[in-house]
Amino acid sequence: MVEQVMWAGRFVTAVRDGRWEYVRRSRGIRAVVILAETDAGEILLVEQPRVPIGGPCLELPAGLIGDEAGGADDSVEAAAVRELVEETGYRPGSVERLGDYYSSPGMLSESFTLVRATGLERVGEGGGVDGEEIVVHHVARGEVARFIDARRSAGIGIDAKLLLLGAASFDR
Repeated sequence: MVEQVMWAGRFVTAVRDGRWEYVRRSRGIRAVVILAETDAGEILLVEQPRVPIGGPCLELPAGLIGDEAGGADDSVEAAAVRELVEETGYRPGSVERLGDYYSSPGMLSESFTLVRATGLERVGEGGGVDGEEIVVHHVARGEVARFIDARRSAGIGIDAKLLLLGAASFDR
């Protein structure tokens, strides 16, 4: 079939391919998701308002690769460092690629590269840029499941990527 662009914005494009409709990132933009662990064994999670779900969402730190002017040469590793510093205030000493994954392949063509960030050094406050209102949570690895369950019980959206941590319970 021939792909037909139904609508295109700065960050997303709605496409029809035969009977199938889906959304993809515009301009070849990709994403990086960061599993960051401190030397003390804490996982860094971020909570921020998300317009599509109408409220805050608990997530792993993440960001776009190549979304800014001149970003064609942006690498996964450079984006991971930049986004981790912006969102959490920590700069990693090491970034290791863990593979590429698809967010919701029945509806989106978007993929993300998962990375592990270690050797973290506090270099700022974090919180994001441009009014992102990011709250950083330091959660002991052994407490991640309880923390996620508590935030979910409090009505906070939970990004499905947190299932990568093997942390969410399914009893509710």
